[in-house]
Amino acid sequence: MADEQGELDTTVAWFHRESSLLLVEDDAADALLVEELVADATPGLRLEWVRSLCEAGERLAEQLPDCVLLDLHLPDAQGLGVLARVREYTDEVAVVVLTGLAEERTGLAAVAAGAQDYLVKGRVEPELFARAVRYAIQRKQAERATAALRAGQMRAQENARLERGLLPTPLLRGERHADVVTRYRPGRAQALLGGDFYDVVQQADGTVHAVIGDVSGHGPDEAATGVALRLAWRTLVLSGITGARQLRLLEQLLLAERTGGQTFATVTSLVLLPRQRSVRVLRAGHPGMLVCTEADVRWVEVPGGPALGFLPEQADWPVQELSLPTGAGLVLFTDGLFEGRTGPGGARLGEDGLLRLARTLTTREPEDFVDQLIGSVEASAQEAGGLDDDVAVMYLRWSRDQDVR
Repeated sequence: MADEQGELDTTVAWFHRESSLLLVEDDAADALLVEELVADATPGLRLEWVRSLCEAGERLAEQLPDCVLLDLHLPDAQGLGVLARVREYTDEVAVVVLTGLAEERTGLAAVAAGAQDYLVKGRVEPELFARAVRYAIQRKQAERATAALRAGQMRAQENARLERGLLPTPLLRGERHADVVTRYRPGRAQALLGGDFYDVVQQADGTVHAVIGDVSGHGPDEAATGVALRLAWRTLVLSGITGARQLRLLEQLLLAERTGGQTFATVTSLVLLPRQRSVRVLRAGHPGMLVCTEADVRWVEVPGGPALGFLPEQADWPVQELSLPTGAGLVLFTDGLFEGRTGPGGARLGEDGLLRLARTLTTREPEDFVDQLIGSVEASAQEAGGLDDDVAVMYLRWSRDQDVR
């Protein structure tokens, strides 16, 4: 008896933290029985009563209760179709089906069809009623939590697949002629994957091709567009297509793949020529880059053209050639690295601020330099809540293991 009283006390306390039931019942006598059960088992709990499925739909559209007590014989619907209609209105609340004495099989069928429980009219004591409703609500909450967890896991898996497409392992064939360091950091709104991407391909003759880009916006559509651009870039490189023609073909792909007319992509595409110790650069609306030597770090922003998608079929992207002597390195990045806000005033770090930070670093070794640079940027943005946007960084330097003749 003490255990039963304790269970009832727990039920009453739990219901006081919750709020309401919606009774869908056309029979006034049955409705009165339910009202008495609620009053006896859970005093103070708010119960609303409607007589038809249509009225239930109107109430559910206004506000969701914690549980629907549902009769399956209504003036405007009959049988398990009533349950199906309620679940069409909302699948966010628990449903307990009310059946007659001779309809226990119907109750079992209703549970199989999605109800959390069933109760037989006239055979329910207050304690059993309260316990059944409480457990039904808890089961529904557990179902929703499980569904949310599963959806989150699926999103995480999909994001991981998209990240692998956006941020691949460099394809380096033959003896390595360049050292490559890549890093990626998600912004604070990391539930939404961005469209930052990069790739590196070394051909058998030692020529190194590299690309870094950023599709405007965040979300699966932008990430998928970034994957498509990255894959297309690698395919074009392996097919021997470089220069402005490469960017024109990438822009055609962007126009075909983008889901909104305002979507664009910034891109920097490079060809590193080891024998000449030079780099050919095409820049389509993308930020400049850092050139690192033992003596200094400087900002380089070669002439270029607009981002892909800004001026379809009208843009031109001139090829610029830079000298890259032995020991020097190129650092390319997406704009999330310098557009974060810094300090209590919320001013953006900016390109000049990024260059100042880079010049304070104590190392020029690629991995250490990149990690210190990202760490310094993150530290500067800490007071403002961290980096807003995703960040992709790529460091390229002639390999010291090669003696290119």
